[in-house]
Amino acid sequence: MIDIAGAVATDAIDDQTRDQPEPAHRTAGVGPVAAHYGDPMREQRLLATGVGLVDRSHRGVVAVPGEERIGWLHTLTSQHLAALAPWQGTELLVLSPHGHVEQHAMVADDGETTWLDTEPGMTEGLLSYLEKMRFFSNVDPRDATADHALLSLVGPEAPGALDTLGVTGLAAPDVAAVPGPKFRSGELPARPSVVYDVKPLPIGGWARRVALGVDLLVPRAAMAGVVAELRGAGVPAAGLWAYEAIRVAAKRARAGVDTDHRTIPAEVDLIAPAVHLDKGCYRGQETVARVHNLGKPPRRLVLLHLDGVASDQPPAAGTPVTLDGRTVGFVGTAVQHYELGQVALAVLKRNTPDDARLLVGDSAAAIDM
Repeated sequence: MIDIAGAVATDAIDDQTRDQPEPAHRTAGVGPVAAHYGDPMREQRLLATGVGLVDRSHRGVVAVPGEERIGWLHTLTSQHLAALAPWQGTELLVLSPHGHVEQHAMVADDGETTWLDTEPGMTEGLLSYLEKMRFFSNVDPRDATADHALLSLVGPEAPGALDTLGVTGLAAPDVAAVPGPKFRSGELPARPSVVYDVKPLPIGGWARRVALGVDLLVPRAAMAGVVAELRGAGVPAAGLWAYEAIRVAAKRARAGVDTDHRTIPAEVDLIAPAVHLDKGCYRGQETVARVHNLGKPPRRLVLLHLDGVASDQPPAAGTPVTLDGRTVGFVGTAVQHYELGQVALAVLKRNTPDDARLLVGDSAAAIDM
């Protein structure tokens, strides 16, 4: 955890991750991160309207060096990586043979190594899969979590805050349009479905422009110096609680928290950022194509407003959502938002009416329209 006065450590958010044997704070060489710095609501406002620095150094980092890394990852994952250029980033999924989400990773390539950062506690599963698929490819995937850390500048003013680190001109994310069902093969460009601009940092590592701001991958030995430089330039710190609230309001799902063992990409809005719908075969592709062509995934991701909550403690991930006594889904991440009140991401059956009055545990809930 970065050493800032008032920091309150937590592992509660990431102990929600389903089916993972090791929560984030037990990763070798990695400590807990700050939940907040004394005023979570103020920190949320900073991230929503300005910029704040969030310690996300509990995320897992996998480094994939080797001359064949791009083509190799292209064949294994849901993303079209063959045309990924040095100093570009994107997102990818590893799917089960039946198309269920097993891993979600953010990507950046620096010309020598492709970097994958993933959910806390899920690094071992991703690395294990990659190692099993090496065969005779010239690649050498490794767990780099102990020597590299992720920080995030979050908010509309995040790109400007990079000036202090000597990085300018990061382009906004380039997101390709998702085609309608039964599109003709060849209609989609042969490139990742979303391209993030990446630039090198003078102290090593890189900066990547993403939807919520800018991610910084830095050597752990340099992390304190980077934090001090940004703080000295007037960038305030914000905790993980604030980050999660902003993410939930933006309806961005986290693998392992807002998903379960049956989740397919179309159910949780992961097609646009992490799946290319017209590329060569990869594990789980048949399910992705079938669901997209039918246009009706069995479930959908929604934002719930929670009413009549007896406690300030949000419901835990996995809490059932019921309608007229029947379970129609489950809650993923639930947070106290500075404007929306208590809200939660949930995965519900597709036929759940938009105006349904739902129950989350003993609390009433309504779907955000």
